[in-house]
Amino acid sequence: MEPRADRTCTAFAGTKMIASGDILEVALKVKKYLKDDGKENVLIFDDVTSAQVELDLRGTVDAVAKRMEALIEPDEKKSGPGRPKLGVVSKEVTLLPQHWEWLALQPGGASVTLRKLIEEAKKKNFAKDQIRQAQDAVYKFMHAMAGDLPNYEEALRAMYAYDTKQFKKMISTWPKDIQEHTMKVGREALANTK
Repeated sequence: MEPRADRTCTAFAGTKMIASGDILEVALKVKKYLKDDGKENVLIFDDVTSAQVELDLRGTVDAVAKRMEALIEPDEKKSGPGRPKLGVVSKEVTLLPQHWEWLALQPGGASVTLRKLIEEAKKKNFAKDQIRQAQDAVYKFMHAMAGDLPNYEEALRAMYAYDTKQFKKMISTWPKDIQEHTMKVGREALANTK
């Protein structure tokens, strides 16, 4: 995954957390780690989704810093067709004919109606979506970092059963940094559970 300037991330070398923070901070710490120690592979995770983040760490520290700063402050001079201030993205939607007919009858047309329906569904399902997204993030992180650790499957079962006490017990023997990050990422999934 490409890094996002609006999110924090965390880097691990083996089971040890070596950096956490915004993309520039993490990139520079990882670059330093690889230059100084660099014996273990480094994995960087998005703190919201636990997707692995790919960074271009080639070249000097200054070159890496410039690339990361370009992510944080994108060139605002770029403009083209469309509505850039709204961030409109065109993609294909496949619906049955009766759905297209209904959408065509709605005030504002298909795009406006679909946006309204999506916003309404987001509000209605916000709490459930937060829990599901946190569970997905915990699963991704655990799969990458703890798949070979004891009680991995039992910990996943406890998380999906909303049993925080059992979950914490199952991960209690894991390396400290992995335990702490798992709990951080799973905060929403484990907050209102048994």
